[in-house]
Amino acid sequence: MNKLPQTDWFSDEMRDRTKARHRRNRRFRQLGFSGVLLALTILAVLLGGITLKGIDGFRQTQISLTVDLNAEYFSKVTHEAIETNTVDAELLRKANYGKMVRTALMDLFPDVTKRRDIRKLNRLVSVGAKNQLRMMVMEQPSLIGSTVQIWAPVNADVDSFVKGGMVVEGAESDRRLADLQVEWIRSLEQTDNIRTILSSSFFDSGDSREPELAGVWGAVVGSALTLLVTLLVSLPLGVAAAIYLEEFASKGRWSGWIEVNINNLAAVPSIVYGLLGLAIFLNFFDLPRSAPVVGGLTLAMMTLPTIIIAGRVALAAVPSSIRDAATGLGASKTQVTFDHILPLALPGILTGSIIGMARALGETAPLLMIGMVAFVVDVPGSFSEPATVLPVQVFLWADRPEPAFIEKASAAILVLLGFLLVMNGVAIYLRDKFEKKW
Repeated sequence: MNKLPQTDWFSDEMRDRTKARHRRNRRFRQLGFSGVLLALTILAVLLGGITLKGIDGFRQTQISLTVDLNAEYFSKVTHEAIETNTVDAELLRKANYGKMVRTALMDLFPDVTKRRDIRKLNRLVSVGAKNQLRMMVMEQPSLIGSTVQIWAPVNADVDSFVKGGMVVEGAESDRRLADLQVEWIRSLEQTDNIRTILSSSFFDSGDSREPELAGVWGAVVGSALTLLVTLLVSLPLGVAAAIYLEEFASKGRWSGWIEVNINNLAAVPSIVYGLLGLAIFLNFFDLPRSAPVVGGLTLAMMTLPTIIIAGRVALAAVPSSIRDAATGLGASKTQVTFDHILPLALPGILTGSIIGMARALGETAPLLMIGMVAFVVDVPGSFSEPATVLPVQVFLWADRPEPAFIEKASAAILVLLGFLLVMNGVAIYLRDKFEKKW
């Protein structure tokens, strides 16, 4: 019998081989670290750019105006009606609030007399100023005949200039603000009649054609309603399907065919689900277009395969000893599944569900197919009212020509990320709460 040659572990050859192996290990670690560092750098640059632009979207510039609510503007409103608080709301609504705002603005710059300059001056203030004044008077009719001070929102171009986002160098014809307008703005800054504060309208209003008045609350409510429908439909169906396929269905050609199709459906492009929702929910069932109920049902079809696959994996990960022990003590198949297997698999099911819901939150293409790209000003109050969602709102704002909408789109992206972080936080809390060790 031949003896194996003995290896001299302290020879120069073995030392060189060991050093080469260590060098390869170091290079591999360096490549891995470089890859992680590059990914983090790209992510930081992306989030940093969005954040820098989005911060201005959260702020709003306002001009201080002293408005004279002269009774002449409300000629049909009697003193008796004001005192008894029985003023007709329609009369208050039709008053010429725009003229009141323009007059207050002229009082700040009495030297402006030319018609062309007056038009430029009026463009400093947003059209939302008259709406703000209207709401104030309709809530307090007793203000009629008095003088009030309001902080009126400015035009989007003025807002961008005050925030430092607009350069006024070069020819006047190449700029969105004239030299006189820039001079007036700087005069207002010197007298503290202009300020930039956190925009409340961005958080409590819907979309608008004016950038300075556009808000994200309508899209937030629309996203919440849509995801609620998605969760209520996809989670029970997905978990039930996963339990049946993993615990009750006999292994054969039929169950294998279902498995293959579920795996294939998880990889289908999302726009296909949009076409399916258009054909089924809108054309066949005639459900309201651009409604959260339709969007939720469409996204539920898209997330259902993901939840089923994640649920099956979580159920299969439960040790077989749990099943054997429960069966040995006389538990039925249903008792074993729902009293022992499902509670232990619940953290994995919740993880898969939140992955599916996060995908649904960021989807745009299927919702475009069912009409949720409509211009929606009012905040939806039910599942059947027209609505939009955050990703579609970002798409709409980014596609508009006004530069100020880019700030709004970036701010909406930050809101969307915050929405996603809240969802993930809730999912992590529930997963840790139900997680059990064995």
